[in-house]
Amino acid sequence: MAAADHQSPGLPASVATSAGSLVQLRYAARELSLFPRKPPRAQIAGGYQSRFRGRGMDFDEVRPYQPGDDRRSIDWRVTARTQQPHTKVYREERERPVILVVDLRQSMFFGSRKCKSVSACEVAAALAWAGLSAGDRVGGLIFSPTHEQDIRARNSHHSVLQIIKSLAETSAALVSRQPDQHTLANIFEHARRVAHPGSTLVVISDFHDFNRDCESQLFELGRHCDLTLCRISDALDRELPPAGLYPVNDGHDRFTLDARKPEQRKVYHLKYQQQTAYLEKSATALGAGYLNIHNDQNPIHTLAQVYGTRNRKRRRQ
Repeated sequence: MAAADHQSPGLPASVATSAGSLVQLRYAARELSLFPRKPPRAQIAGGYQSRFRGRGMDFDEVRPYQPGDDRRSIDWRVTARTQQPHTKVYREERERPVILVVDLRQSMFFGSRKCKSVSACEVAAALAWAGLSAGDRVGGLIFSPTHEQDIRARNSHHSVLQIIKSLAETSAALVSRQPDQHTLANIFEHARRVAHPGSTLVVISDFHDFNRDCESQLFELGRHCDLTLCRISDALDRELPPAGLYPVNDGHDRFTLDARKPEQRKVYHLKYQQQTAYLEKSATALGAGYLNIHNDQNPIHTLAQVYGTRNRKRRRQ
C-alpha cells in the first residue's frame, strides 16, 4: 500500500484521521520503548522470552530432577552439593506477536475537541510503528460498528500499512452512524480466538460498556497473553459542560441537554469515577497494564511520558 491519504473528502482531522498522518507517526514512534529494542539472536528467534520452556538459548532456573527430564541437562555441581539430582531448565526465545485491538464503534465517534476515534487511531499507529521498530510481528483487530478486520501479525512494513489503511477507512466510515452490532465482550471473545499464547495485546477503547462479561473474557486472555488496556477518555466523559442548555444531536435524534442542575452534574461525574475505579481494579486483578489517555491532550505525548526512551533514561539517573 502506498502512503496515500484515505481520509474522506470534507472531513476535518478532528473528525476522521487520515492514512498520511498515521504514516508520519513513524518518526514519533522512534522515541517509544514499549517494546525493548533487542535485536533477535538468529533469524528464526525473536527477542522475547516465551512462556514455553525447553532447550533454548537462555538459562532459566535449576530445579529438582523430574521423571522424563533430559539427562544431558542435569546440573552436576548442584547435584553433588545437595546429594539430590537437579536439572537445568532453559527458556525458549520466540518472536512476540503484538496484536492491537482497536475499538472504533459509535461511542468513539464523540469528543469535545476531536473524536476519540482519532486519538485511538493515533495511539494504534504509533504502537504499531514502535513494535515494528523493535523487531516484533505486528497485527491488528479493528472493530467498526458492523464488522471487524483481522490483520495477521507480521514483521513487515506492509502489515503496519495495512493496519493504518484499515484505521483510516474505519474512522471515516463512522460518520455514517451505523448502529453497533458488537459489544466489548464480543470484541474480547473474538480476540481470544485470534491471539496465540505469548502474544502481547493492547486494547484501545473508551471501555464504556466494560462489565463482568468483559472481565471473564479478559481473564482467559490474560492466562496466556500480556495485556495492556489503553483507555481513551474525553473531557465530556468526565464532566458535563458549563451550566447551560445545549442542543444535542446523536446523528438521528435531537434533544436539549440541561447542564444547570448541580445534582445532575455530580451524578454524571460520579458515574465516570465509578467506571474508572472498576476498570483500574479489574486491570490490577488481571495483572494487565492500564493507561488512560485524555482525548483533549496529544496522545503521542502521553505515550512518550510513559514509554519514551528519554523518560526512561531520566528515571535511571
